[in-house]
Amino acid sequence: MVLRAAQKNTMNINHIAALIRKEWILEWRSRYALGSMLLYVVSSVYVLYAAAMHISGPLWNVLFWIVVLFSGINAVVKSFVQENSNRQLYYYQLTEPVSVFVAKVLYNTLLLLAIISLTAGAMGFLAGWPIVHIGVFALTITMAAIGFAVALTMIAGIAAKSHNAATLMPILCFPLVIPILATLIKMSTVALGMTVGLALWREVAILGAIDMILFALAIVLFPYL
Repeated sequence: MVLRAAQKNTMNINHIAALIRKEWILEWRSRYALGSMLLYVVSSVYVLYAAAMHISGPLWNVLFWIVVLFSGINAVVKSFVQENSNRQLYYYQLTEPVSVFVAKVLYNTLLLLAIISLTAGAMGFLAGWPIVHIGVFALTITMAAIGFAVALTMIAGIAAKSHNAATLMPILCFPLVIPILATLIKMSTVALGMTVGLALWREVAILGAIDMILFALAIVLFPYL
């Protein structure tokens, strides 16, 4: 039994690659999902721009992360909700639960990175580009994609076991997402030139620690889900 539990907590690189490819194929077949995310991001940014007209640097920063947060939740919530129990049982027979989770996290990281980059481009085109330090901003959005992917994928796996995942997902995600979001806002203020970069690496270390704790917790708990 101990050996069986250890086997179920290991990863298989080939299985992870195959699962990521499966995620992309399913996403590409249902292109309306990609189109809806594109429409959501662009329309949200346009509404914010039309309402405010002139968006200053601090306001740009806040609005940017609001759009990223809600578009990220909408994108990741379907990770497990769209898969029924029969398909999950089929995955369990083919590979380890940890491989399924890691594949979901990697795919959602790439998806969120694309969404965040799209949001930044739309905000820059419609509301101006206040970013001063491009490298710091690139680091920030990369860590944002990783942090949101780990947290939201774990919560999506838990919410999928309930009968009302769409309602449970936001309730569970906000306590975990708020520390990540607060750290990202502090990092992005450095990219905007609003604060000096002396505390940047401290925020990077805090966000990295949060991501590692969430990932380790998910690796331990996901086989039981």
